[in-house]
Amino acid sequence: MMKQWMTGWLGMVVFCVGLAVHADDRAQDVREAIVKVYTVHNLPDYYNPWNMRGTQSSTGSGCIIEGRRILTNGHVVRDQTFIQVRRFGESRRYQARVLFVSHQADLALLTVDDPTFFDDVEPLSFGELPFPQDEVNVYGFPVGGDTLSITKGVISRIEHQQYVHSSVPLLAVQIDAAINPGNSGGPAIVDGRIVGVAMQGVPHADSIGYIVPVPVIQHFFADIRNGRLDGIPSLGIVPQVLENPDMRRHYGMEEEQTGVLVAALAHGSSVDGILQPEDVLLSIQGHLIADDGTVEFRARERTSFSYYVQENQVGETLKMDVLRDGESMSLEIPLNHPMERDWLIPMEQYDILPTYYIYGGVVFVPLTKNLMRMWGPNWANAAPKEFVVQLQNNIVTEEQDEHVIGLRVLAADVNQGFHGESNWFIETVDGVKVRNLGHLIELVEAGEGNEFVEFRNPVGRRIILDRQKVKKEQESILAIYRIPEDRSGDLL
Repeated sequence: MMKQWMTGWLGMVVFCVGLAVHADDRAQDVREAIVKVYTVHNLPDYYNPWNMRGTQSSTGSGCIIEGRRILTNGHVVRDQTFIQVRRFGESRRYQARVLFVSHQADLALLTVDDPTFFDDVEPLSFGELPFPQDEVNVYGFPVGGDTLSITKGVISRIEHQQYVHSSVPLLAVQIDAAINPGNSGGPAIVDGRIVGVAMQGVPHADSIGYIVPVPVIQHFFADIRNGRLDGIPSLGIVPQVLENPDMRRHYGMEEEQTGVLVAALAHGSSVDGILQPEDVLLSIQGHLIADDGTVEFRARERTSFSYYVQENQVGETLKMDVLRDGESMSLEIPLNHPMERDWLIPMEQYDILPTYYIYGGVVFVPLTKNLMRMWGPNWANAAPKEFVVQLQNNIVTEEQDEHVIGLRVLAADVNQGFHGESNWFIETVDGVKVRNLGHLIELVEAGEGNEFVEFRNPVGRRIILDRQKVKKEQESILAIYRIPEDRSGDLL
């Protein structure tokens, strides 16, 4: 898997780039709408979930659009505590605030309450999805200097890519114009109009950068039109390609039919009760799905079939042709769920505090991508393997909508003998299978009349605590470790 970096976060890979820029009048007009974004972040500590990791500062880029708004990346303002912006060619910084942020699409809208910030500037407008080999200019404030940088290149390819900020595969545009840390949120311009927002690059490749394209930006704008962010819908399925001819015959497909198999589906998802495992998806919104899971979104251009799911808003309806037991049928799918509700393990989360519960010094947390990333940039290899492997089957089931982890043990008399235990999957409490962290708390509190409470992991190992001893020591454990509450605010 290629490692990518987000271009707004300081401390990432820096490239040395030399470029001479010759600006015309249109480029000069674009410059007037470019802003530098200064952000102070305070990140949660998912290993000590009652603490924060302390403030950090970063810079990014953005541009002024209609409605006295500034468009930038979600990761530029992630976990922010204070934001300032500065217009091109000016020295004064203005305090800004977030209006909306979509961390899945890595987009954010800011505003400045001081109306003078927007004086004498023409907002930038949006173009269409560009074509490969179109010339593109990227505007921003990358590391290596403080003044505006403009780099020039061409559109290289357009297809689904995993957004580093959210781990969500969405439509992305690859460009060869140089983008570096600090460029994040800056506009990519074709013919004087925004065609995307710079977001990430591949550090060990030659001139590979990615922008959030116009269709994803417009989806974000349409989503927030009613004053709230609903997110990006998903089918809630695990698809499998059908490139093997014998596998296609096994599922009763005709020679001319193509499609993908529904290998599994998330409990409670948009398709739960409509699609079934081993259905074959033949077409979506009238577009044939190829055996490799791609669709044609423009003539001779292909990307993931999820393109036609993600162009819809949550609450809209999708048409699909399906092959079930050798019979073709047409179905309408109400896209009622944003994709994050289908995940057993949440992907990267921002602007929220960690969830935790402490009982007898044992720290219980849900397994999240944020927790895994506490093992550092190489988390995929450094985090416990039993955590990472769960990402391979990351859908909610009828029995479970959260993995609960016994993260660590805060040493105390009541938990003597368990001080070295960590990173446990909690399968049962007093013999009852745990559905989520809230359910674990219910089971612990429901058994108050019993002498002991037993936490068991999937291989049968146990942590057994004396309830009366826990009751006596709980308050002192929290005081010794300077923990304000036995659970996070969302569980109080």
